[in-house]
Amino acid sequence: MSHIHKILLDQLHKLDDGADFKGSPPRITSSSGAQYFAKIGEESEAEQYAGEAESLKQIALAAPGLAPHVLATGTHERRPYMISEYKDLTSLSDTAARRLGKRLATELHQYKGPNGFGFEVPTYCGATRLENGLFDTWEACYSAMIGDLLSQLEKEGSFPSLCARGQMVRKEVIPKLLGPLVIQPVLLHGDLWSGNMGCEVGSGEPVIFDPASYFGHNEADLAIARIFGGVPKGFFETYHEHLPKTEPVDQYHLRGELYQLFHYLNHTLLFGGHYASSAQRKMDTLLSAGL
Repeated sequence: MSHIHKILLDQLHKLDDGADFKGSPPRITSSSGAQYFAKIGEESEAEQYAGEAESLKQIALAAPGLAPHVLATGTHERRPYMISEYKDLTSLSDTAARRLGKRLATELHQYKGPNGFGFEVPTYCGATRLENGLFDTWEACYSAMIGDLLSQLEKEGSFPSLCARGQMVRKEVIPKLLGPLVIQPVLLHGDLWSGNMGCEVGSGEPVIFDPASYFGHNEADLAIARIFGGVPKGFFETYHEHLPKTEPVDQYHLRGELYQLFHYLNHTLLFGGHYASSAQRKMDTLLSAGL
């Protein structure tokens, strides 16, 4: 008996006509030799699947081959599905990390958004739904992104002082730190930590996956990789060899603190605990910076 859902099997036959398929999702092997990454979700996950698929499609346009290519996506009887090429990955080597830094700097982060900052559909960063939307300025976009997370935390009712402090950051820090920047909206992965990047077995090429994309300031895509580590130093070095830090350079570190705040707030939503304390410390740093 096949372990592959009929919805996925029907789509696989459209992609690989005449082939037989074996395996269990997400890894499916065809008798033709091709391998596929296939998954099917519940009705409640339709928006999440759509956001991931749109993110991957945009990355494919910006940097072909850097992320798995989406082959089929949609809903059937309200259940979402997605099929992409399968990538056999290992941890990121220093050579692949440098290659990734170059590809981000020269391809992904050069791909400009036609409709401003933000993203046209909601996405999910982990289990957190991100409202997104389109904005004329980076200041307005990032303030809305932080505001979205604060609103979700406020609904939980567990972190009132943190939320109040966060609103101060929106009012006092974001306009001064991000408002003066002269930048273009470029495509970001959105959740670029070591667990969402790897090295393809065989080719040795870097691969990124599980995106929560939007168009924003390129430096924001570097933030979470610095929080959790595991990314070779050569990635950052090579990245900035090809794409220099945004002016004013003397505020680069402080902008990084602000961009890390987004991920600390998201992890507070997901896990609570010490992430709230880390978010609080980021806010204190930003509010005491004397901008």
